Amino acid sequence: MSSQAIPRYLDHVIQSLAFKRHKIAFISGPRQVGKTSLSKTLLTERRNGAYWNWDALEFKRIWGRSPERVIEMLNRNPVPIVILDEIHKSKRWKGVLKGIYDTTPFPVDFVVTGSARLDTFRRGSDSLLGRYLPFRLHPFSLREYLSGKRRVLPPTPEVFLEAVQKGDYSADVKSSEKALRALLDFSGFPEPLFSKDLDFVRSWRQTRLEAIVREDLRDLTRLPELDHVQLLAALLPERVGSQLSRSALREDLQVAHTTVDRWLKYLEAVYYFYEIRPFSTAIKRSLRREGKLYLWDWSEVSSEGRRFENLVAGHLLKACHYWTDSGKGQFELKYLRDKEGHEIDFLITRDRKPWLPVEVKLAETATSSSWRVFLPQLKSKVALQIVGTPGVNTATKCGDATVYTVSAATILGELV
Repeated sequence: MSSQAIPRYLDHVIQSLAFKRHKIAFISGPRQVGKTSLSKTLLTERRNGAYWNWDALEFKRIWGRSPERVIEMLNRNPVPIVILDEIHKSKRWKGVLKGIYDTTPFPVDFVVTGSARLDTFRRGSDSLLGRYLPFRLHPFSLREYLSGKRRVLPPTPEVFLEAVQKGDYSADVKSSEKALRALLDFSGFPEPLFSKDLDFVRSWRQTRLEAIVREDLRDLTRLPELDHVQLLAALLPERVGSQLSRSALREDLQVAHTTVDRWLKYLEAVYYFYEIRPFSTAIKRSLRREGKLYLWDWSEVSSEGRRFENLVAGHLLKACHYWTDSGKGQFELKYLRDKEGHEIDFLITRDRKPWLPVEVKLAETATSSSWRVFLPQLKSKVALQIVGTPGVNTATKCGDATVYTVSAATILGELV
């Protein structure tokens, strides 16, 4: 199955929220996650508009001399879509786009894509504030992968929580287990996932990392120490799921603490990794600073247990970003850990309040002892334990709460 034939989970919300109001749709996400394919699909369905890529010399000339040409010669009916791919690489892109947007004599739906966090570029007096809506495109998840060519809308937070509590899942076990194995082996990035060729995946992974460092970081930062940053990136997969110690990285690289911190911020900005922060509100003796590290491409992680945890983290973060970007509330992914060493891997917060704590176990199915420490403090009635073992679907009372222990191949298919 070709990834180009599969509708992505963001297309409906982009049309219903951004295009309906003629707001600029900012689509950001990791390199090669499918941003260009998604935007071109939107253009194909509209059948009117234009696609421009910053890497094309002709477009650079147009943008530098007469940027208004990007909307010239367009038919006005239906409303055209203008895609500006990787336009953030231009130094003054915000001001130029603001000028075009504000002076366009007829409605145009703009799509701006970027393989770096576009909020990195949203500062300054020429801000596009009020003119755009942000959307973050993630790799394929289990639900999206299993949907195939069918256009299936992601669930609301309420629908997902209801599915957890009812425990009545309709997933085909064999198909789900097979799909989960493919995601673990090949990642959720379209090209390696649909190729299912391990030799190709290894080669793809290396060239992707080089492109992130040599192209994306170069365009973003003008850093002279790219070799050192690439070495830093090579050290991160073995630290997945652990507290991110900048002091340890500084010692390994023999550079200043501020230098490591700056390089990490750049690698995070270009979607190489993300950091999950601890939730400390109302948690006794909670950690407050040390975040946990996860990669956007979990297939880089060699340890099976850590890779499984990273895959689950990716699914949960995707749900948080989608629910936030689609206006369902402010969802964030945190984790729980106190100074005695009790830990729950993840906590989804909704509008800064605990919503759903989630523990991850590759092989164990017994209820984690840490639930008894944290659930009374969170005052949660529902908790979820995701396990790698197939065929598990149980509910265990823990004080006033219920811990639902469910196989990953079952429950992840209910998420975004």
